[in-house]
Amino acid sequence: MKKPEADPVIARNRKAAHDYHLGESWEAGIVLQGMEVKALRAGRASLIGGFAMVEDRELWLHGVHIPQYSQARWFNDGSRRKRKLLLHRAQIDKIERKVNESGLSIVPVLLYFKDGRAKVEIVLARGKKTWDKRNTLAEREANREVERAVSRRLKGRPD
Repeated sequence: MKKPEADPVIARNRKAAHDYHLGESWEAGIVLQGMEVKALRAGRASLIGGFAMVEDRELWLHGVHIPQYSQARWFNDGSRRKRKLLLHRAQIDKIERKVNESGLSIVPVLLYFKDGRAKVEIVLARGKKTWDKRNTLAEREANREVERAVSRRLKGRPD
């Protein structure tokens, strides 16, 4: 009997939510070479600074760091090379249209395995200004204070 396989998350781009207003998302396959899969299975990757671009009606992932696998003998090539993303043609055309019309960016937010295959979740994003980032942090802190106050009230500790 085959035991259910969890979908382990390899890398998460937490900085994306801080730097961008996130929009529509897609799950894309990723073309890997050599020992990159083993390096990912070891849980070593970074999405920070990564982005995707449409080039010649194909979607390419740039700036994602997959380090060299330590036990590999000779086939360790560039850790920040561009990698092809696999999506349906209609999805790529839709993404390209939205990026060209609205000036959005394509940002990877999640790298994980699904059914033994590496997948990347990409999101259409619009960059935040500095004041947007400050407002987001202030709102988050205010929500935490409200939660603390409610929790104190429920526990019977007036403050």
